[in-house]
Amino acid sequence: MQWRKLGLVYRPDGSLPWAKSHAMIPTPVRLDDRVIRVFVTFCDERGIGRPGYVDVLAEDPTKVISVSETPLLDIGEDGTFDENGVLLCSVVREGGGCWKMYYVGFELGTKIRYRLLTGLAQSTDDGRTFTRVQRVPVLERSDQELYFRGGPWCLLEGGKYRLWYVAGSRWLKLDGKPMPVYDIRYVESDDGIHWPTEGEVQLALREEDEHGFGRPCITPRAGGGYRMFYSVRRKSLRAYRLGYAESEDGKTWHRMDERLNLDVTPGSFDSEAIMYAAPIEIEGTLYLFYNGNDFGRDGFAVAVLERE
Repeated sequence: MQWRKLGLVYRPDGSLPWAKSHAMIPTPVRLDDRVIRVFVTFCDERGIGRPGYVDVLAEDPTKVISVSETPLLDIGEDGTFDENGVLLCSVVREGGGCWKMYYVGFELGTKIRYRLLTGLAQSTDDGRTFTRVQRVPVLERSDQELYFRGGPWCLLEGGKYRLWYVAGSRWLKLDGKPMPVYDIRYVESDDGIHWPTEGEVQLALREEDEHGFGRPCITPRAGGGYRMFYSVRRKSLRAYRLGYAESEDGKTWHRMDERLNLDVTPGSFDSEAIMYAAPIEIEGTLYLFYNGNDFGRDGFAVAVLERE
């Protein structure tokens, strides 16, 4: 693959108290012929995330049309799994103005640094507002997946909800700092709310240098099969790099990280890390939205595929 980076699309200006910095985990959806809505998570001055959006032109995804003035969903009640942050990872359009939003709730720990569990909100007004389906996670911790059941990406196919996510039950220490260990797993559901307590491993850590994956993004290919864009946490770099895989059925994946050919740029906003890639195809052209250093501290960017 040959990509051309088009640069930062949106950087928060700090004028909104709930969106002082970051525009994390860009998730593009085409609203209509003219507009791509890029769902992101903004952070307040304490680093607590809430989801919003940035609308860009479909004919030129570097051009911002509008930005959400209020969060699509606020943090949870005190004591709930999402009291310290709501990180939007995936949206599903079900038809009739109904949407599902899958997000990660950030829960601080005492003897561990944090837990990441998946929550669900829904919209009945075509994605303009969302409310929680329930106050507890739809991917709750289990014996098999104790600390992490997050980074969800959902597709609705043939009446079945298909979910890829990251899961794990272990921490390791890097330079004395505990860091999470998790792989990418898969589950199915009939209603998008009730899920198995354990998923099938899709991508396992394959190198000593790897200790986790970021939000996977799975898209069907026009000619059949699926693409997966994901992020890989590396011990040696203390940061994310991008990965890529292909599958015929969405369950048996072939890693092709080297084929993606999209990496950091020295001296730029993505000089140290590159992560959370999500594609969208517009009139036969594939664009890829992504974050750079410090989990999208400076906003999100876009690249265009020039050669497959």
